[in-house]
Amino acid sequence: MKKGGLWKIGMVAIMLGTLLPAGTGSAATSVTEVPYAMDSSNQAGWWSPLDTYGTGAEYAYMAYNAPGSVESTHKVYIARRDGNGEWSNIPVMDGNKVAEYVDDVGHNQPSIARDGSGRFHVFASMHHENWHYFRSDTVGGPPQNHSSDLPTPDTFKGTYPILTTAPNGDVYLMIRSGEDAAGIRSGQLFRWDNAASTWSKVGVIGSALNRSFYPDDLVFDANGDLHILFEWATFAASPLRHELSYVKYSPSTGKFTKADGSAVSLPLKPGTADTVQPLAPSEVYVQTGSDPGGPGVQSAKLALDSAGNPIVAYRYREEGSTSFSVKYASYANGSWKRQTVFNAADTKATIDITWAGSGPRVYYAKSSGTDRAFMAAPSGSSWTQTSLAPGKPIERLSVKRNDKGVDILYLADITNRKLYYGRN
Repeated sequence: MKKGGLWKIGMVAIMLGTLLPAGTGSAATSVTEVPYAMDSSNQAGWWSPLDTYGTGAEYAYMAYNAPGSVESTHKVYIARRDGNGEWSNIPVMDGNKVAEYVDDVGHNQPSIARDGSGRFHVFASMHHENWHYFRSDTVGGPPQNHSSDLPTPDTFKGTYPILTTAPNGDVYLMIRSGEDAAGIRSGQLFRWDNAASTWSKVGVIGSALNRSFYPDDLVFDANGDLHILFEWATFAASPLRHELSYVKYSPSTGKFTKADGSAVSLPLKPGTADTVQPLAPSEVYVQTGSDPGGPGVQSAKLALDSAGNPIVAYRYREEGSTSFSVKYASYANGSWKRQTVFNAADTKATIDITWAGSGPRVYYAKSSGTDRAFMAAPSGSSWTQTSLAPGKPIERLSVKRNDKGVDILYLADITNRKLYYGRN
């Protein structure tokens, strides 16, 4: 079975054309403040800042931005909660000092994974920059700078590192690379061989002229296959993305396939993988540093149902709307089915999803209000919304289902600069 709570697999598959099952809600969520100061820059929609471990005692590892030496910088730490509920603060080290970087909301945030030997892997503060990679030299020890271990040219520039751990203890990394002179920002996949303690490049997942690849999520299934979710935008970048896409990779065979098992070749281009959310009639690629308006995708996460089929939660702005709704897509019987989970108010660029026994749980945050962090679970043909942290203005979140079948929550209150650990 999976290490680190990285498998989001449940008990019952969703079948096309049927109503979503009930019974996927939860008892009252338990939320605890992490006892360390959080920097206001600790906010992103793409990141993977949370990992879990343990079938007996439960451990949680929360990578985060702590306050820097000045207001415009941050330092990188891991808040560790052990099986007894005790906390420790592990610094991410750059030589003999804690790694410190300039704030850059939406880009310079950390992602973490724990490999099969118990070593932490952290990628931090990469916005079209050289590697900022840190790894523990001892089990559970403070990560040290190992940026030179990545098998890329010195000219490599990366953004949006996403991590996950394979059933055999290997770690996989998906990241966007910038080949700006060629008018391309591609998506690339790397593998940490845990037994050999080396990195290698699996391949270029997606690459298209005048397009920019945006990583969303990586999830392993019980067979050891890797499920991959990503978006496309116009080159060089845009806050509004399009054609949310899915593909599966089998490390044992080296093959990439769609959800129906048909083979695809790398590098993928828009439309060559599964398109979870197709373009609307008026939806177009626009080059802009700010939101151009119109329909499009922003933020998405992936899980698997009990049959190993992908299920996706994502934020999508429909035609004619000025706000982003929360959407759910499931794959079964050869096609994708899409539903609206929540559209009563605008949402933040953060979302997650798990599969919980008899159906999905979709996590999201509203842009305003007294209660902002919510979980949505299906109830008949509709969705029931449950507040996760009443009275706390949570703006960003991440969720992992641990080995005991509990959803572990990473909740960031940017207003009050507090980080919360939750159980649902």
